[in-house]
Amino acid sequence: MKHTLPLYEWVVVSNRGRRKTTLMGTDGQTCVGIDDIAIHFPRLYMDMKDFAELRGADFGKLNKGLGLEAMAIPDVHEDTATMGAMAVMQIIDRNGLDPNNIGRMYLGTESALDGAKPTATYIVDMLTQRYQDRYGADCFRNCDVVDMTFACIGAVDAMHTTLDWVARSTEHDERTGIVIFSDNAKYALESSGEYTQGAGGGALLIRRNPRLLEIPDCIGVSTTPVHDFFKPRREVSIRSVITNVLQLAQETGQTMKKGLIERMIRHLPESTVRKLGIFAHGEEKVSVHRDEPIFDGQFSNRCYQSAVRQAFHNFAEKAEKQGRYTHGEDERLTEQWSRIIMHLPYAFQAKRMFPDIFRHDREGTEMWGSIAEQLGPMPADHDTDDAQLIEIWEKAMDGYRRAISKTPEYLNFHASRIEKGQRASSLIGNQYTGSIFLALMSTFESDLEENSNLDNLLFGLCGYGSGAKAKVFEAKVSPRWREVVSRWHLFERLAGRVAIDHITYENLHKGLQDDSVVTPQGEFALVEIGDEGVDEGARRYKWIGA
Repeated sequence: MKHTLPLYEWVVVSNRGRRKTTLMGTDGQTCVGIDDIAIHFPRLYMDMKDFAELRGADFGKLNKGLGLEAMAIPDVHEDTATMGAMAVMQIIDRNGLDPNNIGRMYLGTESALDGAKPTATYIVDMLTQRYQDRYGADCFRNCDVVDMTFACIGAVDAMHTTLDWVARSTEHDERTGIVIFSDNAKYALESSGEYTQGAGGGALLIRRNPRLLEIPDCIGVSTTPVHDFFKPRREVSIRSVITNVLQLAQETGQTMKKGLIERMIRHLPESTVRKLGIFAHGEEKVSVHRDEPIFDGQFSNRCYQSAVRQAFHNFAEKAEKQGRYTHGEDERLTEQWSRIIMHLPYAFQAKRMFPDIFRHDREGTEMWGSIAEQLGPMPADHDTDDAQLIEIWEKAMDGYRRAISKTPEYLNFHASRIEKGQRASSLIGNQYTGSIFLALMSTFESDLEENSNLDNLLFGLCGYGSGAKAKVFEAKVSPRWREVVSRWHLFERLAGRVAIDHITYENLHKGLQDDSVVTPQGEFALVEIGDEGVDEGARRYKWIGA
């Protein structure tokens, strides 16, 4: 679907020095995109040096190899909803928005709090509490809200649908949308993914004539159904529950009679216990929710590489059809993009993932000829279904990509276009759906501090969600970007967090921490979760004043 927008111009300088003007709208006056971004992260963090000591890990590998310095950890009173609500509040207050005029708030998350009730409704509840005295009890009544889930790309999906919606604005119907992202990236203790944990929420203000980024309607997509990372519905049998409890009793010195398990199971239908807790549903198996995923890290990395590469090709094809780009005549796309913003499950992920695109976009150029001479021939791809041979080839390609990443050409490319995006990620960790937008904020604020000139430059953005889908799109920086970015103070706020020790960290992770580590102040807080009847699982939130 084409955006029904007025026309605006994209001017691209080719490698032959000519100017290419492409019209990306319909009638010559305006565009849609991101007007402002807000990020909220927990006040607690675990220092990666302390984490490495706790797990007996090599800090040098975690820090120098993966770029990890700290991971954000939610406090007792924080969850997906509170972090998202805090970010939206920043957007509303910073931009003087009237909630009655916000027509859409779509949430991208893979850390939903309920299987049916959208987490976005909890966010609306909190925001209504905060703003009803000023704007009325129904100030969000006409706001469309929904959760969108596709692993780490859910917020990008929410943004694209909201861009389409805002694009249909008219002078008499000026639409304002907010895209929310919020997640708690939590992995099992002592698992291979534990060091990549992180948490945070954020919000994008989507408007016409944005002050930050203009985003045209050209999106490269690659979707392939795979099981690289997922959170399945887990089930446990009543028999195993009883068995495990009795085993625990034996470990504490209790004597168990032979056949006790079978007698308990036979008695259960007529027992009063059948009306209590996990037995009350009358089922032989009980569903168990866990935040921790099932994943194959190495396979997921390869899925990421493949999906982004295919999405990049799809973007290039669509850009050519729109007259935006001509392969072989124009400067390569990745050279046109002054900054490249990627999904970052860990800080150095982009550094490791992008060599594949770097190679594909430069094959046939003089630059790649020079690099190929340094590296030697690329591993030959054998047309085979033999799993063992495929694995051998994949490992060889992994080595080839690492070799690309160490060339002077790639190192210069990474330093100028990618590196700034990873700085905030190093201090927070994985934010799942928000990681690409955290990288975007990190880039902008770093460039502001360095007094860079980004006016009218192009950014390339690459999102990825396990399962798996990738999206590649581009954005044009508005000349007004400095007035927006100067109000973020991202790195200043990160410096004001509270470090926790390993005991507190594990207590929070296991849910054993009863009280908040830092008393909530000037924020939304989870104050109650219903435990029975029609209120079972219902979450209650409250604004805690300063």
